Amino acid sequence: MIQTVVYGLTIGAILYFFSVGLALTFGTMHIINFAHGMVYTLGVYLFITFLQGVGQSFLLALAASLLAMLPVAWVIERFVIRRLYGESLDYAIIATYGVLLIGTDAIKMIWGTTPYPVNDPVGIAVPLAGMDLPAYRIAVVLSAFALYGALRAFFRRSLVGRVVTAALEDADGVRCLGIDVDRHFSIVFVLGSALAVLGGVLYAPISTADPYMGFHILLLAFAVVIVGGMGNLNGTFFAALALGMVMAVTGRFWSQAANAMVFVVMALVILLRPQEAH
Repeated sequence: MIQTVVYGLTIGAILYFFSVGLALTFGTMHIINFAHGMVYTLGVYLFITFLQGVGQSFLLALAASLLAMLPVAWVIERFVIRRLYGESLDYAIIATYGVLLIGTDAIKMIWGTTPYPVNDPVGIAVPLAGMDLPAYRIAVVLSAFALYGALRAFFRRSLVGRVVTAALEDADGVRCLGIDVDRHFSIVFVLGSALAVLGGVLYAPISTADPYMGFHILLLAFAVVIVGGMGNLNGTFFAALALGMVMAVTGRFWSQAANAMVFVVMALVILLRPQEAH
């Protein structure tokens, strides 16, 4: 059972890394960003490429992939996302899904369709309750908790964080104060994209890299954002961990239903959540 808990928390941690960017994008810009899946996948493939060029140094390759994806995220925000502000969600879905498809095809053209395995960078196990648990998975879980604390501090204490937090409640009101909200949104979009890349790289040694990995996690991440509350950063964290545990526990007894159970929980939350009066 301890292995199931650790696995569930690990999946929850990866979902959190990916989902927090989606939560920020929808909460601030009111845009459903399918391109997030392309950023996630491309970042992992760049990591694998850099890994071969830096002597298999996991941290150096991670840093290089994060730096390489920052301008990619900025281009997507500047020339795609920013043009969709105030438009119907339909336009955002079509445009960002197009970016996801284009990026996926580009990845297949450059790297092919064969899955790429990534070695465990830690490679040791921690004995616990008579079991050997991979230290890497424990590190991934701890890094998610550290990120949650860091983001809370960022949004409470930094100027950018305070502006974005206020914009989550009333973007037009913040604009009336003469603050360039779009510039702050751009910073947060790039930050969320970097976190998605980080999540993808951390997940690669647990799974494998393939061109469609962005598609696989997108639906689960949207479930996390819905369960946690659209744009609710605290809710996203706890929803990611909870749904990760749902997947792990379900997978232990009925592996075929692990992913489906996530959407069962999402449907129950939607049905039972109090409806706002109109």
